[in-house]
Amino acid sequence: MSDKQRVHFVSLGCPKNRVDTEVMLGHALAEGHEVARDPASADVIVVNTCGFIGEAKQESIDTILDMARYKTDGACRKLVVTGCLTQRYPTEIAAEIPEIDQIFGSGEVEKVARSFSSDLPQADEGGGRIDVAKEPSYLYDARTPRVVAGPTYTAYVKIAEGCDRPCAFCIIPKLRGPQRSREVDDVVSEVEGLVDRGVREVNLVAQDLTKYGDDLIGHPSLAGLLRRVARVRGVRWVRLHYGYPTAVTDELIDVIASEPTVVKYLDVPLQHVDDGVLKKMRRGHGERALRELVSRLRSGVPGIVLRTTFLVGHPGETEEAFQRLHDFVAESKFDRVGVFTYSREEGTVAAMLPGRVPAATARKRRTALMRLQRGISRKLQKALVGTELDVLVEGISEESEYLLQGRWAGQAPEIDGAVFLADGAAQPGDLVRARVTAFSDYDLAASILHVTDPFREVGEKPNDSDASPLLRNGDQR
Repeated sequence: MSDKQRVHFVSLGCPKNRVDTEVMLGHALAEGHEVARDPASADVIVVNTCGFIGEAKQESIDTILDMARYKTDGACRKLVVTGCLTQRYPTEIAAEIPEIDQIFGSGEVEKVARSFSSDLPQADEGGGRIDVAKEPSYLYDARTPRVVAGPTYTAYVKIAEGCDRPCAFCIIPKLRGPQRSREVDDVVSEVEGLVDRGVREVNLVAQDLTKYGDDLIGHPSLAGLLRRVARVRGVRWVRLHYGYPTAVTDELIDVIASEPTVVKYLDVPLQHVDDGVLKKMRRGHGERALRELVSRLRSGVPGIVLRTTFLVGHPGETEEAFQRLHDFVAESKFDRVGVFTYSREEGTVAAMLPGRVPAATARKRRTALMRLQRGISRKLQKALVGTELDVLVEGISEESEYLLQGRWAGQAPEIDGAVFLADGAAQPGDLVRARVTAFSDYDLAASILHVTDPFREVGEKPNDSDASPLLRNGDQR
């Protein structure tokens, strides 16, 4: 193969995986390669996989097979697969999908671009196609090449990698390795660089934000880091994904409440509320702690938008336990709720537990919980009609070319719905003041009153750069 390649990227799974793909993209451009938007025209195709639960694994396999067809129907001469699925099943993937030329794990981010120009491993070289560390140790920093894919006004910043929590249902520690936090100054340096290039919404992500700093000398806290990031000149919104329930400190709550650029929004997966199920999940707390957390957040940060996720069908979840969860959701009235059905994952503690719940029952429980939440969401949405909100404009609406589309601070990118804007003009990246006029289950309609903060005063206007890779995103958390 020649030194310069046209490369097409596909990123699956959560925002943390997206950051890894953006780093691979940065390395690729630094090595002199080009990015192909169309996989049919690419010399090399890279699929960054997710392997968290069954549905994510199937999506990854389907995508690999879909991209593999371009080796016969397109220009592709090399198919590279990396990420969590290959970290988990490297030899199985290599054996089952011979079209793959190179396999990397979740910790080989820096190696991917270097493989583009190398000769293809020969079939008789055995394990030559596989480069997967037993325990991932990679952690990018502010000096690492990275290209933000998509709109230039919003970006994710991964402040830590891996996880030390012993949750019975979760395979992430085996896929990503132990907790590894970045230094405070390094995170702030990256945020400053992103803002200089036009980013105004910073989404801090990690498998467990609230354990940030435990592994560093001096044990810096998430609250201290958040205050530093919030005060970076040019930042408009700072958002947190994901917090562990019992690690949300009063100091963190105070920073969320007191720093103007920190949006009053917290993504904190609770998973369940029944004491018996929580014990089987090895979460380390019970219902009382979760109720106290919700109370502390709402009293400490008036108007806070709470997003959470629940897991139904976990081994040991009786009908009574599910009813307790259903009642808790009805009482708590969370702003955003995601519900997953339990996926039995080999290598986890939960996979060996008795009391398995039939898949059909788990699906029925998920449907019931989502139906309940839909009604709660409609009431919360209706209450916003007539109010004024600051909205970050994202561009022309997907629903109509005559409307703009954006998000208010209570809506995280890609997962929380949208605000459809009429009666005014604005550019992508602008912050506008808008009055809510109508609502649906998860979206709002609003009229623009005026532009409060033009994007051009902060950084460059967003552009439709050829460097933007294809990203398929779906948070499998």
